[in-house]
Amino acid sequence: QFKLIVENPDKPVAPGLQIKACVEYYPDRPENLQDNLLLLVDDDVVDIPLLGFIPYCSLEIESEIDFGEVIAGNKVISKEISIANHGSSSGVFKISYDGVVLLNITPAEGMVKPKSKRTIKVDICTDVPGIVKEAMKVELEGRGCTEVWVKAVVVERVLKVLGASSGKVLKCIDFGPVYFGTSKTEQISLYNKSPENMDWVAVLEDNAIGGEMGTDLQRSTDAVLHDLSLKNRDVDVSTLILCTPNQGTLQPYEKSLVTLCFSPEKFKGDIEVSDSSLKQDYVLFLRFETVGNRDGYLQGPDDAATATTKTHPHQVDLALTGSGLPVMVTFNPGPEINFMDCYLGEQTQVPCTLKNESECLPVTFSFRKAAHFTISPEKGKIPKRSAKDVMISFAPRQIGTFKMKQIVDIIGTGLDKNNLRDLKIISFHQLHLSLIGVCKSKRKKILFTVNPGLTPVISNATGQFVSDGTEEGTDRAPVAVQCTDTAPVAILKSTQTQIHTHRINRGCKDDALIAFPNDRAASLRPSEWDKKYRTIFTKTERYNYIDPEFAYTAYERQSIAEHRKYYVDFISTLRQRRLEKDAASQFYLYDDPVNIGIKPAEGLKSPTISITDVPTEKQQLKRPPPLDDDCLLTSQKLAMITSNSTNKETWSWLNPVPSSAQEKEDCNRTLTHKQLHQIFIGPSTIDFGDVCVYSTTTKELHIINNLSFHIWVEIEIEVEELQETSPLSQVVPPLTKTHVPIVFETITLGIFKRSFTYKINNQHLGHVLVVANAVPIELELSARELILNPVPGCLAETEFRATIRVNNPRNHPAGFSWKPVTTDRKTAFSIQPARGTVEAYSDLECEVVWHPGFNSPEAGEFILHVRKGNTIKLKCFAKVTI
Repeated sequence: QFKLIVENPDKPVAPGLQIKACVEYYPDRPENLQDNLLLLVDDDVVDIPLLGFIPYCSLEIESEIDFGEVIAGNKVISKEISIANHGSSSGVFKISYDGVVLLNITPAEGMVKPKSKRTIKVDICTDVPGIVKEAMKVELEGRGCTEVWVKAVVVERVLKVLGASSGKVLKCIDFGPVYFGTSKTEQISLYNKSPENMDWVAVLEDNAIGGEMGTDLQRSTDAVLHDLSLKNRDVDVSTLILCTPNQGTLQPYEKSLVTLCFSPEKFKGDIEVSDSSLKQDYVLFLRFETVGNRDGYLQGPDDAATATTKTHPHQVDLALTGSGLPVMVTFNPGPEINFMDCYLGEQTQVPCTLKNESECLPVTFSFRKAAHFTISPEKGKIPKRSAKDVMISFAPRQIGTFKMKQIVDIIGTGLDKNNLRDLKIISFHQLHLSLIGVCKSKRKKILFTVNPGLTPVISNATGQFVSDGTEEGTDRAPVAVQCTDTAPVAILKSTQTQIHTHRINRGCKDDALIAFPNDRAASLRPSEWDKKYRTIFTKTERYNYIDPEFAYTAYERQSIAEHRKYYVDFISTLRQRRLEKDAASQFYLYDDPVNIGIKPAEGLKSPTISITDVPTEKQQLKRPPPLDDDCLLTSQKLAMITSNSTNKETWSWLNPVPSSAQEKEDCNRTLTHKQLHQIFIGPSTIDFGDVCVYSTTTKELHIINNLSFHIWVEIEIEVEELQETSPLSQVVPPLTKTHVPIVFETITLGIFKRSFTYKINNQHLGHVLVVANAVPIELELSARELILNPVPGCLAETEFRATIRVNNPRNHPAGFSWKPVTTDRKTAFSIQPARGTVEAYSDLECEVVWHPGFNSPEAGEFILHVRKGNTIKLKCFAKVTI
């Protein structure tokens, strides 16, 4: 098998030169060979071994496939391993598995080329939690049989509610008593005890069993029932409990703080009475659940409400308890307090007692400032079932009767709209006191003095006597005279009188003002330059002396005018901004599809309609408004919206892709977790049950859009058995339910588990698991042995008859044929019909007849052959009596 090709040199090889020899190997049998090649160099002998090997394969496979920790989410997951061939020839492999955990091994057998690798894809289904540890048998050419272990830990999605400080699992949070109008917060921690991300949303269960909405649990049953009949219990529960945040995403094994706020409010129609009967107890349940697990809502409109109370493995409930109490503070004396009459500069005091009649909570008060009245202390805190003394003083600053409304603010903690996690101090309740006081004037004797010649700014008609106090003998307060820095001058126009007017001055201008005779002192002071004054009689222009030491220059007057104009313009600008802001707030208040920014009934007249304008068709029921993204989801609102959406089912007119401008705008939205939670696509597991091979079975995948805008749902199916499913893309209108028929066809026997994915608005992913058991076509017999009895009253030698029922429990029609079992003796039995077809889930009766004769056998057999199905043997016996 070895051949040497070389030309030996005749002469010695000079230094630096070389010769070449070629050794060829031609094996003629599958075995390894060994030989030697002798090289003679002068007197030395070099032995060169020759080794010849046949081509062989060297296959190698990984010994373990570890999926790690995965979530039990009804999803088929895959992992790849490789078979490497390090040899020089191709190798064959074959993988076998007898368990039920591994669903698919692709490919299960094949060939690996030399110096290459072959990828094997292994699928498992994560529908049942547990530990997966299975072995696959792999036969490798040249290596024999080896095992590859498949390992995985399938766990549930676990969401836990922990105490923010303690870290222990919480089942209930007791807010305790809280005043109406105030708020109380508690912090919890959400813990994702799972190896994958978890999108969660909070839902308030307002229709759960055991919930209480504003009932005094300490009262008798009769009183509570009577109270329920009087009060209006139509209360939005989402305003009582605030959860911040109420949606989010948790990383694997991550904890996130959540703030719960309890804000009790009085029911509408309650009588404002400060007694313990107004206490309202609340028992609510807050559910934290993962986004998309909404199979309970797909049962139908009738039982959609009850489905909300069913337990789900991917959710956790937290009970919330609390009580709302009114402020019960009384005044003694009160609410009207009369003070003793006093004179100006004096004060009177009245002690007042504030009593807190609440048995649970203290109260913090604060008196507002009121003119002529002072309170000491102005603010304070009264413990429960306690009282506090305050002193109210009446110190008038002017004469008269004063009736003041004293406002007492009750201070507590309330929500901050800018930061919902923190509370701020607010005045949540107000009490009112009426304070009445009278201030009298003191009597004073008036002394008149003689004017020495200098007339003061204020004087009597003659200017001789001036009073410096009130008039004796009267209790009336003097008329207050406001003194200005200028003397009273003009009160009449110069053209309104012509008495004693000098002829020179009869043509005076109309804008000239008339001066009084005693304003000579005022004329020496700086006056306004643009005004002129004349005497009252002759209308002669008065002389006004302007002192240059005190008067403003023209530049100063211009600077003052500009300064005044700057502030006038500034205040005007602020006012204009405020008016524009108020107008914008009014616009946004009414900016909705109904009002379109116009205030209702503001300058608009209702159109006049007649009876002919009223449509005759039935008007649809009013739909509830869609849930606001800022408010907390409630189970009752979700059930109501789902019930209304299921009443409007559409199918034929849905668009496969967004076409209109509105649809394109809606379908480009990125949905929040709460919006995704209101889209129901399911069931999450479609179980076809036992399905015959070569048959077509259809089940519906429901899609319910509870949002107020369009959504675009695209289904991606790569499984061959589901390729007939159509349509795979739909634009679902708002508040609408539709469905997609999932078509299943298979030619392979065994359990089928595959999952397909769908997208919402081309960005939010989801998946659905399809489960089926592919079985062969099969027929069943009502009995394996049939006894034929003679009909009573019939003559001898008549036929014996009986019936056998052939049942088809499968979903595919089954063709059959009867064939008798032949023996040495000719059979005396016959069966009709001898061949036919049994429809799916139906049965067919066949009649068996025994023909009596001299040599007729009393027993016979038939074989039922099912086309592409099973085979059943039927034994027949004729019961002959003599």
